Amino acid sequence: MKKVLLGMSGGVDSSVAAILLKEKGYEVLGVTLVLWDDGKCGNVNTIKDAQKVCEKLQIPHYVVDLKQEFNKCVIQNFINEYKICRTPNPCIECNKYIKFGLMYQKAKELECDYIATGHYAKIEYSEKYNKNVLKKSNAGNKDQSYVLYNLPSHMIDNVLFPLGEFTNKEQIRQIAKNNNLEIANKADSEDICFIPDGDYKRFLESTSDWKLKRGNIVNNKGEILGKHEGLYKYTIGQRKGLGISYSVPLFVMGYNIARNELIVGEEKEIFSSETVANEINLILVDKIEKPIKVTAKIRYSAKEAECMIYPMENGEIKVIFNNPQRAITPGQSIVFYTDDNIVLGGGKIK
Repeated sequence: MKKVLLGMSGGVDSSVAAILLKEKGYEVLGVTLVLWDDGKCGNVNTIKDAQKVCEKLQIPHYVVDLKQEFNKCVIQNFINEYKICRTPNPCIECNKYIKFGLMYQKAKELECDYIATGHYAKIEYSEKYNKNVLKKSNAGNKDQSYVLYNLPSHMIDNVLFPLGEFTNKEQIRQIAKNNNLEIANKADSEDICFIPDGDYKRFLESTSDWKLKRGNIVNNKGEILGKHEGLYKYTIGQRKGLGISYSVPLFVMGYNIARNELIVGEEKEIFSSETVANEINLILVDKIEKPIKVTAKIRYSAKEAECMIYPMENGEIKVIFNNPQRAITPGQSIVFYTDDNIVLGGGKIK
């Protein structure tokens, strides 16, 4: 019997993943990662909910304290990125360093053959590529393959995503109800786990030595249009909250960090057809040696857009879209898909 270590958050998705893995004949071990004291990841209720599910399903449950590692790899990265006016995605960093890094090491310690999570994604064997590949799930807008692009290619044969075939959350909740799980109607966790109230500005101010540094809001001609309340409070594409009266609506275009200026412009000015990605991780291939036609997502909530990607000498990738994209944001991840819904890889927008 193959043994699998399943990350369990105490939520519906990971709990049902445990049921499905057991039904498929795996020996399942549950693990809850303690990541942050005050958020939704690894707090007391999370651990209790996961323990209850494991007891009901008669599977062992482990608790692993990774607060120090999470702070170093995820929270400090989040703070440092905002310091240089980049917009990070902490879930991607967590998946890279914690779930498919340290949790994978724990699985090896426990002599498990696989690790699994409740992500909506698929790993399937591809005849075309003659190997296992990461693919989009059947869950439409709930698909989470975007946040998994950093999965190391050498690990793909040892990862399971039991929820990949399901199309909606109600199917998952029904399985939980059918198995009499108390968490069947537990609300989804939508916020950043270490910022449960969603106020990232307050979080940045309370957890760092930042001091409010007001400055000028300017257009691309350098004309001063108003005052900003600190560059970290504004994101590319933002319209509301600028406090500017102007003849046409204005949007955040970018930042001049050296001059502490917030640059704004008309909506047409925040569209771009090109970008460059670095910190590349490729899953499907070892190297991109020639231009490839793919689709790409520039943020989790974005629709895929057709583009060509070009390898650059320094290991970065140049992306040219067929149609201009709105508010391409430095620090966000860009993820590339083939025409058969396979994740090619991705990187960070420069």
